[in-house]
Amino acid sequence: MATEPFSSTNTSYCFRLRPGQDLKKELLFYCQKYHLHAACVVSAVGSVDKAHLRMSGGKDVVEFQGPFEIVSLSGTLGPDGAHLHMAISNYEGQVIGGHLMDGSVIHTTAEIVLLENHDLTFHREVDGHTQYKELVIKKR
Repeated sequence: MATEPFSSTNTSYCFRLRPGQDLKKELLFYCQKYHLHAACVVSAVGSVDKAHLRMSGGKDVVEFQGPFEIVSLSGTLGPDGAHLHMAISNYEGQVIGGHLMDGSVIHTTAEIVLLENHDLTFHREVDGHTQYKELVIKKR
């Protein structure tokens, strides 16, 4: 069952990550620093030296050695954490993707655009059906 739609006032946040920075940790740090309560990734392009991904249905984190191009990054971020998926491609254009984990390190750059919904807050609560911390959308 889908949740009811919300509309709100939005602000874009644009920034660049540099070589050696951890992609997920920096996204979470940025949200904490600027007190973002309901953010989503609008755009992300750049590259990583290595990627730490959890694959669909898996419990283990898999490390991929790059460099790789970031061809997609999507997800939601809030005060309780983030749910982010990333797809990367190698020098032959082969693509792999999964759940973004700590340890994915920027190679040359990552140009990030986040959008925050000012009237909402994203929380993560354990869902009785999935047993995972799932997104709960609340009005501020």
